[in-house]
Amino acid sequence: MLQKNQIAPDFSSVNQDNKTISLSDYKGMKNVVLYFYPKDDTSGYTIEANQFTALIGEFAAADTVVI
Repeated sequence: MLQKNQIAPDFSSVNQDNKTISLSDYKGMKNVVLYFYPKDDTSGYTIEANQFTALIGEFAAADTVVI
């Protein structure tokens, strides 16, 4: 479990475009928000995901990518 302000370990995962990305791909280039959720298709997840989507322009303006 990560704690607030703890440096996340590097990891790789497949994104929505079936492309492998790594946390290190963004090092020194962008701010990164790591977004985790416990289960797909729950009401809480859906609301939170929609909020991230609605704010994507603000994240981009802050040079931030949401993973």
